[in-house]
Amino acid sequence: MSISHYIKEIGRGKDGARSLSREQATDLFGQVLDGAVTDLEIGGFCLAMRIKGETPDEMAGFLDATRARLQRLPDNDLTTVVLPSYNGARKLPVLTPLLALLLAREGAAVLVHGTATEDKRVSSEAVFTALGRPARSAVGALGPGECAFVPTEVLLPGLKRLLDVRRVVGLRNPAHSLVKLMNPCEGRALIVGSYTHPEYAVSMADTFALVGAHALLLRGTEGEPVADARRTPQMDAFRDGERHLLQPAQEGSLAALPDLPKDISAEATAAYIRAVLDGHLPVPAPIALQVAHILREVSRPATAETNRPAAVSTP
Repeated sequence: MSISHYIKEIGRGKDGARSLSREQATDLFGQVLDGAVTDLEIGGFCLAMRIKGETPDEMAGFLDATRARLQRLPDNDLTTVVLPSYNGARKLPVLTPLLALLLAREGAAVLVHGTATEDKRVSSEAVFTALGRPARSAVGALGPGECAFVPTEVLLPGLKRLLDVRRVVGLRNPAHSLVKLMNPCEGRALIVGSYTHPEYAVSMADTFALVGAHALLLRGTEGEPVADARRTPQMDAFRDGERHLLQPAQEGSLAALPDLPKDISAEATAAYIRAVLDGHLPVPAPIALQVAHILREVSRPATAETNRPAAVSTP
């Protein structure tokens, strides 16, 4: 098999490239995930899409191909909170594990999935390990109050391989956006999507709307799905793809900044998280607000539409 005819369409440059249909995107991405194409073709695909950018239809097709191949968590008759963690810490401690554990403490089932995409950043996986919560080596059910970190390669090895292309070419590719949108659960899930640049806020919102997602979207901390502890970001909910403003962005900074550790290592971050969970330090106000919004979304009654997976092969 080959994806050369697709590369010919998407690789004509910024102004000449043609977008693929959802069905074409599904076929192309499926071949990439299956390892059915050459490394040269994968490189061509990644660079072409980096220049052209993904349309919502293309991203929906990529999600369809991914969902058909994912090792998904069994239906637990709950709404599982899904936290994609791929950016890690660069300047601030990565507090995605804190968000996950606060939610689990309130009775939510929480799945954190991810992989290190840059060697110089501290990952959520490293922080969970420092907390005595090593990553799972297999996909399993999550009950109320349970939290687990599952590496990307456990969910889908082909997706991990595509993410690793960044280490070779130095540029992101569609997989880096896709992992923040996908639903790795058989049952209901609330996907907590995050972005760093305004253009991704638009593209992610458009894709959530197109696929009828059940999601929360915010500008996260350095690309992680946790609110910036120093300032409350805007938060939007997507209910069957329909957008609802939950929280307007805070103007200015907090009156009192939280006492975050200056050492962003996994061990120092884990110690800070333990102190917050034990009540020795307060939960940063923006994260407390995010927890409250997520819990309200999780507790909303299910409808026929929200029981539907967030990405399905229906154009």
